[in-house]
Amino acid sequence: MSPAGCSHVNGFKVDNWKQNLRVIYQCFVWSGSVETRKRKAKSCICHLCGAHLNRLHSCLHCVFFGCFSKKHIHEHAKNKRHNLAIDLLYGGIYCFVCQDYIYDKDMEQIAKEEQRKAWKLQGIGEKYSMWEPTKRELELLRHNPKRRKITANCTIGLRGLINLGNTCFMNCIVQALTHTPLLRDFFLSDRHKCEMQSNSCLVCEMSQLFQEFYSGHRSPHIPFRLLHLVWTHARHLAGYEQQDAHEFLIAALDVLHRHCKDDNGKKANNPNHCSCIIDQIFTGGLQSDVTCQVCHGVSTTIDPFWDISLDLPGSSTPFWPLSPGSDGSVVNGDSHPSGATTLTDCLRRFTRPEHLGSSAKIKCSGCHSYQESTKQLTMKRLPIVACFHLKVSVHHIAYSDKESRMNGQYQQPVDSLNNDNKYSLFAVVNHQGTLESGHYTTFIRQHKDQWFKCDDAIITKASIKDVLDSEGYLLFYHKQFY
Repeated sequence: MSPAGCSHVNGFKVDNWKQNLRVIYQCFVWSGSVETRKRKAKSCICHLCGAHLNRLHSCLHCVFFGCFSKKHIHEHAKNKRHNLAIDLLYGGIYCFVCQDYIYDKDMEQIAKEEQRKAWKLQGIGEKYSMWEPTKRELELLRHNPKRRKITANCTIGLRGLINLGNTCFMNCIVQALTHTPLLRDFFLSDRHKCEMQSNSCLVCEMSQLFQEFYSGHRSPHIPFRLLHLVWTHARHLAGYEQQDAHEFLIAALDVLHRHCKDDNGKKANNPNHCSCIIDQIFTGGLQSDVTCQVCHGVSTTIDPFWDISLDLPGSSTPFWPLSPGSDGSVVNGDSHPSGATTLTDCLRRFTRPEHLGSSAKIKCSGCHSYQESTKQLTMKRLPIVACFHLKVSVHHIAYSDKESRMNGQYQQPVDSLNNDNKYSLFAVVNHQGTLESGHYTTFIRQHKDQWFKCDDAIITKASIKDVLDSEGYLLFYHKQFY
């Protein structure tokens, strides 16, 4: 398609073309009312194979629905010489001569207007805010044609944070959150619709923080507003004493969750039924199965979680290698330093059955009496971002930077696990010093698998060896999508 746009739309722009296009958007694309949605479900099938899916397109010149994936709409366009079709899912206009989706200002305006009408009919008119550049912004774009390109050495998104007095615990979590891919995409697309006072909303402050990080400025940012809001909404973290980074992470997610809106525009007070961006990314489902040792009846509960705390050697709970071999040197066929504990070891230990003993009997609904039981934790639903809290950071744990796989039971061999459960490491929070005091730093993964160490205001390049050799206090893994 030439820079001037597609010339083939002119053949469609005759007679009542605007009204015809509006009817197509109303009835077969956006379908705002219940009636139109029912009509779309019944009538929008491929006229050749009868399929509902396979990227259905509608011819703009006549009444014909065809599969894009199976080329049925292409056959129709070739036989009838009808060059334009509309995607019934996203509303894009496709030209079979240009062999591409095209842009036409008039058609785009109709599509936006009908989409807004459909949202209003569905009661979600305020859910999305469509960004349109102002006259001032258009003028700036015309006078500044040079664009920033993402290159292998690009440092956009990297910015140090000033320590405001023992606030390294906050800085390290901010670095991890601002480099969480889906959270970054949410805030940089201006998706937050605030109904609170902006000076008291932590989500608004996080949105501003993302703008600061990705503005291209290199001087360290001073997060004084964020610190003030944390003190206001999480009073147990107020003051200039050293705080725990894990405790701050949970408090921050909790406040962000409470200040977010769910899809229905209601306050996100129920963590079990919330679709705010925090729960979409960080919330998983932890299943607890308690089995009676007499009747073998099972009582199951599922609770939401934002992180998993794992015991390590040196913790109060007894620990022994769970991998094959008494010395823990081989895990799933991989060699590890003698005595090194792997993340898989910790997860297997976390999900193994635990005998509760005679001092912790429960009342069995089957036996109708108190009985001894076993308890087993499994991950019923995996979050997009999995955060692991290692309870003792003074012992080294071996963990991987990519293709870390997880499933609910941790009972199967690694090779048999579903590829849908592959995760990649993107941030590691480290703690140096004693458990009562010390200093927090963060390793974060930038684009193209570059790693950087964030030490308050100082950011330096790091190698993957530096990351994997670090002790690790909080590990952040992001689910891989294909």
